Amino acid sequence: MKPVSRRDGELPAAAAKPDDPGKQRSGPPPLQWGAAKPELRGPIVATLRNPHHRNAIGAHAGGYSVYRALAIAARTLARDHVADLSGTAPANRVGPFAQWADPDKIVSIDPWGHLVGTAFAEHLAQGYDIRPTIAVTRAHIDLPEIRAAIDAGRIRRDGTVVSERGSVRVMKAAIDPVWYLPGIASRFGISESELRQSLHEQTAGMYPELVERDDLKVFLPPIGGTTVYCFGDPEKLGDDRTTIACRVHDECNGSDVFGSDICTCRPYLAHGLEVCIEMAQAGGIGLIVYNRKEGRALGEVTKFLVYNARKRQNGGDRADAYFKRTECVAGVEDMRFQELMPDVLHWLGVKHIHRFASMSNMKRDALVRQGISIGEHVPLPEHMIPPDAHIEIAAKIAAGYFTPGRPSAPAADLGRALTD
Repeated sequence: MKPVSRRDGELPAAAAKPDDPGKQRSGPPPLQWGAAKPELRGPIVATLRNPHHRNAIGAHAGGYSVYRALAIAARTLARDHVADLSGTAPANRVGPFAQWADPDKIVSIDPWGHLVGTAFAEHLAQGYDIRPTIAVTRAHIDLPEIRAAIDAGRIRRDGTVVSERGSVRVMKAAIDPVWYLPGIASRFGISESELRQSLHEQTAGMYPELVERDDLKVFLPPIGGTTVYCFGDPEKLGDDRTTIACRVHDECNGSDVFGSDICTCRPYLAHGLEVCIEMAQAGGIGLIVYNRKEGRALGEVTKFLVYNARKRQNGGDRADAYFKRTECVAGVEDMRFQELMPDVLHWLGVKHIHRFASMSNMKRDALVRQGISIGEHVPLPEHMIPPDAHIEIAAKIAAGYFTPGRPSAPAADLGRALTD
């Protein structure tokens, strides 16, 4: 195999299978979470090819690990397949930043997860099967809302951020969750043993190592991850002189993809994109952080049950019962727990957000608690709120959402019934 250049940053597949089996280590590599250098931190190994190498609980790729199991069972995937990482190195440099060396700043992702080919080249050469948990690439995005903003003159085709045909150049990063259990427990103010016991019980014992191996401190949970879209020059990340616009967005398939008119998720995502593009064209950086937390992390089945309950109640959908109906079905109003959300911004070297496209007091408070300050809060413009989504806005304003210059809608406003 032709050697891969240092610029590519990944070793050829042969590096994961040394010619001399005697050079392979027999035990798991030690981990020191928050160490300033990767050789001190150590790689995270959760693959099953050699169980003696494992130093983490769970499996790579979150919920998709179940599909891997099915593929192996169906004999369409070799059980001992090793990923060929040739040419997969990040398309743009990200980090390292000072936050990577603070064990309290990042507890839910592996900051070195996109650099395994270079950061852990020695371990790969010794036979450890280390998988990336972050991938960084370049792309173009093309949305009708962006084209509408171009036509309205709010965004211009500058040939750098926005191409002549109207597509937008971005760097994007896919991030799988990697939990450092002591840090997760500390972030929520509980003991590590409480966290482990709850995870073990509520996954029906899927991961017995949670309660049997307290020496294993890292867990790869079977949940959705995060995608980051970066507008502007990624080389400016981590520079305190760079102005930052940001939208932290939690997944809403019905609105984001299919344009449901009962909520404001896609309008706010589109507005956040516009704010980020404007910042990039002004010489700064725009960041969209897209978290897989469907239905406030309650799931889409629960969300649709709540929709039915809201529309069937006396008087139809009502702002004063918006959160109550969710709690009746799910037991809580919201399970997103924004405490872990700031980690990805620490990974990107962000210390201050100049324009934060959000009305959420929960997101704002989580960021501030983690030492990320916020300048301007940018609310969703009134004209972008779908008619039937005013119920949602009124309920959120009543619950404490940030609303500069916007009067609170009456809590008793009525929306349509299920049959409308």
